[in-house]
Amino acid sequence: MKAVCFTLVFPILFVTSLQAQLEGKVYKNSFNYSSDILYTLKDGIIYKGNSTYTSNIVVKIINNNIYKGNSNYSSDLLLNINDSIIRKGVSNYNSDIIAKYKEGNLFKGNSSYHSDILINKKENNVYLKDSNYQSDIIYSFKGEITFNEFIAIWYLYYYVY
Repeated sequence: MKAVCFTLVFPILFVTSLQAQLEGKVYKNSFNYSSDILYTLKDGIIYKGNSTYTSNIVVKIINNNIYKGNSNYSSDLLLNINDSIIRKGVSNYNSDIIAKYKEGNLFKGNSSYHSDILINKKENNVYLKDSNYQSDIIYSFKGEITFNEFIAIWYLYYYVY
């Protein structure tokens, strides 16, 4: 009986713990209080605050595309990401590049100049420009986040927040 109970319960606990690991939280500055949660990330979807309700979906990430809300229509495509280059909407034109990621830094447009750093990521903190001062942390996160989620959070912070 104990063996049967273990074989039935253990997979459920394992799956539950895997699901919990897939969820990430984004906090204002370097705070880690539940009242400071800006976004919750789960399965390629970013929710407002500490919610995982469908009504609180801010963006959805499918492959290398970031869509507005719960949509997956091309008319609702906010960003597309290709080889660390972030473009507006469905465009593949160089004139529509809004940012480029390189070595922990997100640069304005197609630039690689130090003066064009928008944000930089060190460990679980995201700093303004090229700073590494505690006072310049604009948001931090807990849990694993993908590159595309990182870009979506930046977009939300930079253009929405």
